[in-house]
Amino acid sequence: MPLLAATGLYKTYRLGKIEVPVLRGVDINVEQSEFLAILGASGSGKSTLMHLLGGLDRPDSYAPTTNPGTKTSGGAILHSGRSLHTLSGGELNIYRREAVGFVFQFYHLLPELTVLENVTIAAMIRHGRFGYPRREVEDRAGGLLEAFGLSHRLKHKPAELSGGERQRTALARALINQPKVLLADEPTGNLDRTTGGTILAMLAKYRKDHNLTLVMVTHDQDIAASADRVVRLVDGKVA
Repeated sequence: MPLLAATGLYKTYRLGKIEVPVLRGVDINVEQSEFLAILGASGSGKSTLMHLLGGLDRPDSYAPTTNPGTKTSGGAILHSGRSLHTLSGGELNIYRREAVGFVFQFYHLLPELTVLENVTIAAMIRHGRFGYPRREVEDRAGGLLEAFGLSHRLKHKPAELSGGERQRTALARALINQPKVLLADEPTGNLDRTTGGTILAMLAKYRKDHNLTLVMVTHDQDIAASADRVVRLVDGKVA
């Protein structure tokens, strides 16, 4: 059974009175421990697909049909065989907090918090602000930050970091809750090639050591070449 399985995904956004179709019937499986690269041009639907897989958004309820009088059920996303569509709001929050981690091109760090605080906040949210195991979480955060070369930056704030250091901090934050799947949307797109290569090397080592499943959106052919498998999106469809 695939760890993640998506079938017949459609996603349409409405801009005023205009409907803009982004995904047009996408089928995709992600196997346990796989590194899957999603390749495609800007506007092909890559980020939208990641948002759906991560439970940040929902696919359309109905697929388009040529017969105005009929409706066809929309697509489904299954995690370990269970449909995200059947999850309650609380269960979906747990899925987003614990089953998957997210890394984006722009780091989304909280500017008023230190590096250590930015990483531990995800665990605080998971366990509840006053109920989380502080010592255990801070030890795990420290271990992650040391592995990513940031042990000397724990008390620094994002404005004091380089772009590569900010992305490494975001990566540690995404992994603090020990997710089974990491969804990475152009994680090196805002970095120079050397810095991006360092990030990818660190991520590859972590993935090997922890049996992590990685789904990465990219437009970089070299990054895609290092993946176990590549899925290419063209105009909202798997090519």
